[in-house]
Amino acid sequence: MSDYRRAWHPGGTYFFTLNLLQRHGNDLLTRHVALLREVVRSVRHRHPFHIHGWVILPEHLHCVIELPPGDADFATRWRLIKMNFSKALPKTERLSATRLARGERGIWQRRYWEHLIRDDADYRAHMDYVHFNPVKHGWVKHVADWPYSTFHALVRRGVYPLDWGGGMEASLGYDD
Repeated sequence: MSDYRRAWHPGGTYFFTLNLLQRHGNDLLTRHVALLREVVRSVRHRHPFHIHGWVILPEHLHCVIELPPGDADFATRWRLIKMNFSKALPKTERLSATRLARGERGIWQRRYWEHLIRDDADYRAHMDYVHFNPVKHGWVKHVADWPYSTFHALVRRGVYPLDWGGGMEASLGYDD
């Protein structure tokens, strides 16, 4: 097994990607978006964090969050979000022998991607990536057309113009 090391930085701002175990043809996250939002709200109440940007796609999500000063424990937050979301769903997924032996559900991939935001340019690039992702994956032609995103709140706050991210793939570098 590789020697994977997480970046633990108290009060840090992080970019995360979480994937469902079965990605192809799965719309579980958008189908149960209200449940996912409620689970996140509940975890935030017990283990606070600030959401800078978030997008929920059918089978994965991206976000930029900031932990409170002195707190680097994003792992507990993700464990609780994944566990509570999974527990609230009916048991219809097929489970491998390994997952059965561990008492796990077959909803989420075990790991997730995290990146500690380094500076303002890194922050802006990851916020743009979060919000442009539905266009990148072909779900919509314009960022504003995707309903499961913090983009709309950021437009209201003047962070993004409403027409940002529509037909701009080449200039943003997301055309690959």
